[in-house]
Amino acid sequence: MAQSPMLSCPLKQTNEIDWIQPLKDYIRQSYGEDPEQYNQECATLNRLRQDMRGVGKDSAIGRDLLYRYYGQLELLDLRFPVDDNNVKISFTWYNAFTHTSTTQYSLAYEKASIIFNIAAILSCHAANQSRADDTGLKTAYHSFQASAGMFTYINENFVHPPSTDLKVDTVQTLIHVTLAQAQEVFFEKQVADQRKSGLLAKLAGQAAYLYSQGVEKMQNSVEKNVFDKVWTIFVQAKASHMGSIASYYQAIADSESGSHGVAIARLQMADRQSTTALSWAKTFPSSPPANTNLTAESWSSLVDLIKHNQTNVQALLTTMVKDNDFIYHQPVPNEAGLSPVARVTAAKAIPVSELYQGQDIQRITGPDIFQKLRSKWVTENSSRYEEEKAKLRRAENKNAEAASREMDIGLLKLELPGALNILKGGMNQEISADEEFCRWCSELAGHNSFHRAFDELQDRKAEVLSQLDQCSKQLDLEESVCEKMRSKYGADWSQQPSSRLNTMLRGDVRSYRDTINEASASDSQLSSTFRQYESDFDEMRSAGETDEADVLFQRALIKARSKHSKNKDDVTSPAQGTLLDDVYDEGGASVAEQIASVEELLNKLDLVEQEKSKLLTDLKNKTLADDITDLLTLNKKTIFGQETEFFQTQLQKFHPHQKILVKANHEQSRLMKELNRTYGKLLEDKRVQSEQSRYKSIERQRNSVKARYKKVYEAFHGLSSGIKQARTFYKDIGENVDSLRKNVETLINNRRSEGAQLLSQIERDKGMGENADIVRRNAEAFANNRDKSSGVPEQEDREREKLRQLMERLSTEPKNSSTLPSTGLAKPPSKIKSPPPPVQTPAYGTTGPSPKPSPRYPPTMPGVPLSHSPAPYGQYMGGGPGAYQAQHFQQGAAAPLSEGYNPMAYPYQTPVSPPPNQQFFSQTPTPYGGYSNSGTPAPGAGPQPSHYMAPQGYIPPPPPPRPQQTAYPPTTGGTYPSGPGGYAQSRQYGHHKTPSQSQSQPQSSSSADPWAGLNAWK
Repeated sequence: MAQSPMLSCPLKQTNEIDWIQPLKDYIRQSYGEDPEQYNQECATLNRLRQDMRGVGKDSAIGRDLLYRYYGQLELLDLRFPVDDNNVKISFTWYNAFTHTSTTQYSLAYEKASIIFNIAAILSCHAANQSRADDTGLKTAYHSFQASAGMFTYINENFVHPPSTDLKVDTVQTLIHVTLAQAQEVFFEKQVADQRKSGLLAKLAGQAAYLYSQGVEKMQNSVEKNVFDKVWTIFVQAKASHMGSIASYYQAIADSESGSHGVAIARLQMADRQSTTALSWAKTFPSSPPANTNLTAESWSSLVDLIKHNQTNVQALLTTMVKDNDFIYHQPVPNEAGLSPVARVTAAKAIPVSELYQGQDIQRITGPDIFQKLRSKWVTENSSRYEEEKAKLRRAENKNAEAASREMDIGLLKLELPGALNILKGGMNQEISADEEFCRWCSELAGHNSFHRAFDELQDRKAEVLSQLDQCSKQLDLEESVCEKMRSKYGADWSQQPSSRLNTMLRGDVRSYRDTINEASASDSQLSSTFRQYESDFDEMRSAGETDEADVLFQRALIKARSKHSKNKDDVTSPAQGTLLDDVYDEGGASVAEQIASVEELLNKLDLVEQEKSKLLTDLKNKTLADDITDLLTLNKKTIFGQETEFFQTQLQKFHPHQKILVKANHEQSRLMKELNRTYGKLLEDKRVQSEQSRYKSIERQRNSVKARYKKVYEAFHGLSSGIKQARTFYKDIGENVDSLRKNVETLINNRRSEGAQLLSQIERDKGMGENADIVRRNAEAFANNRDKSSGVPEQEDREREKLRQLMERLSTEPKNSSTLPSTGLAKPPSKIKSPPPPVQTPAYGTTGPSPKPSPRYPPTMPGVPLSHSPAPYGQYMGGGPGAYQAQHFQQGAAAPLSEGYNPMAYPYQTPVSPPPNQQFFSQTPTPYGGYSNSGTPAPGAGPQPSHYMAPQGYIPPPPPPRPQQTAYPPTTGGTYPSGPGGYAQSRQYGHHKTPSQSQSQPQSSSSADPWAGLNAWK
């Protein structure tokens, strides 16, 4: 037999819209972000809108596509207010029944229309199912209920709809019709399963009631031209038909229960209802309208079903009337006196929340398209929730740490679990050397003795002191020679006293010597430390090399134990029996049993601690993984203003962890109390107390041995570090003292060159003075003779010419010098000293090169102090002896002497040292500053004038170091005392001679050196 036809709701149609530009404008204005970053999201939403316009009426894919678009609209509504004031988009939809258009700017209208189409597709999908098999029947049953649930959602959530197909009466009509059809489908299943007549009557009665409710709501809609008349005819026919079926099955039930008269009355009612249904069916048009899924075939099927049911009713009625007339003779009540048929509801509207659950929602709706776009409210509250979770973690960690700390303090006080090893005989293992002692021995293995290092330091110190002694001797010799020459020549010896020039150098020598003396004190301390621990170093080094550190430790421990046993003879050997071997005869628990009890409690405490650690780790991971951003986004409207309550509700998911942690802390406290009681009882035993006392004694000995070797190990590292610093110190100070030696040699050479020139000038002035006296006397005699013999002009002329020639030979002035006005003779030289011409520096050997000027003590220039800061190195270097002699000489430099020496060969005046009563060359005093540090004056130096300018390129040297008394400080090449620190600069002095060459030059000098004859004055 053909299945009963079913109604389905038509779909609403809509026009195309553009989501992209309005959304971009709102993102730019409200969120302040670049809308171009959301091009893909806007395009995705717009494509969803276009796809859902073309879905079919009977399509599961279309249903899911509509639901996906609706889900994205719900998420969109949380971020974008779509209305006529913000995101303004015109939504145009056509009425599903009248096809009239309605336009709104509200997103709610768009969502209601989408939900309406989902419900329509579900009803169409249910009506088109073949209910001949269980699968189709179940699908139809579920889809009709789901459709009713969608219509119910529209009825409950969208008020004041703009179109008639969304009005309350229309939606309620659709709800009743779809539920009635779902009830009818379920009834068909029960008929096929041959259920009892009473149940079938109740199911059919509920379907008839729902159809009748639909008819009642539809009457108002028909008056408003919402539903077509065909809908009313079909629903009224179905209502009468299902009522007839309900009465039919109820009559059978009454007859089975013995109510034959009532059964006859119900059959009469069923016949009348079938007649009414058939009359409605006959009014159905031959061509149904397009807005229904009904066809002429479906209408004929309904008519056949009504006629078939009416035939069954009439046949049963005839039989029951005959039986009652001949057998039962029960009265037949009126129809008005019959009780209504009871109803059983088998179809209910499925809520939207139950229709798609869990993974189905994620699969159908997909991820939030605009999940990257979060409002400020969501971000702030998400951060607040993170802080709430952090507070929870901190509180639980604090409680767990407090309980663990209390346990650790208790175990430390009881000296557990280490004290159990004493009672169990584990003392022998405890006496062995630990890894730290073995590491100390391995570090000392292969290390050389410190004897060679100390010898090296002494050699370096002796070398430095030797250089300082040499500098002092050279300065003393130079000053002695200068003063002896001054005493010999008196005022003619105008060279500046040496004491005014070498004050800085002598101060540097003293400063370096003091530094060396201080370093010697530190060296002595290092040496004393080495002598103190030398034997220990050798023992540990040997033990490390032979891998016998444990043997050394045991030997030292035996010595300590033997020393201790002199005072206490009752100390037993660690190899004696343990307390586990003792057995009590008093009936109580033995020591072994009590120790086992303590160990069991310790194991339980350890398990509790591990459980707490795992719980805390799991709690941390879960709190970090808990993200309620989506919940905040989805429930913003309901949560707003109640954020704190919402946070507390969300935190309840962590309560199980908190309860277990609290329980673990209590269990830990209980175990500690029990452990104190059990272990305290064990310690009351006298033999346990004796064993503990013995172990503590041995432990003290072990600690003393380890402390002793730790002191040796630290002394070894202190010595290694101190010797390393001392080497660096002596290396740096050696370089500085070598620089000082070069400066002293430069000063000596310059002073020697200057003294040679001065000595030559004194001898020259002495000879010229004697010749001048002779000329003067001859001139006076000649004048007297001329007065006496004025008549002999020829003789006068000859005498005058002879005198003129003699004066020309002795004159040191140019030939065109002025003559005496009266005599016409050359003007004799005055007694005033003339500046000495440059002379050759005395040669200090026949094979070696001539000494060149030092950059530390440059040749003096007029108006510049004799000793000055170094000039650029290249200023003093020449291409060879010839080049050196051909260049212009600075002050103090020696020009080469020759037999034809001519004082006029040098057009400039050669300076000499100032007289003894004048300290400086220039008229304005300029104190010597060649050795003063830029920051701290050198020892013995006076205050440096503010107008003093150092030569270009001069770098003030650092002061020399003064070592500490206990250890050498780290040296960087610039931490020496002030004064001679300038010699630590890394400047090349390749033109200086070695000390041996400088000392051998005066001895091999030729007799032409006027300075060489003064060596005998030492």
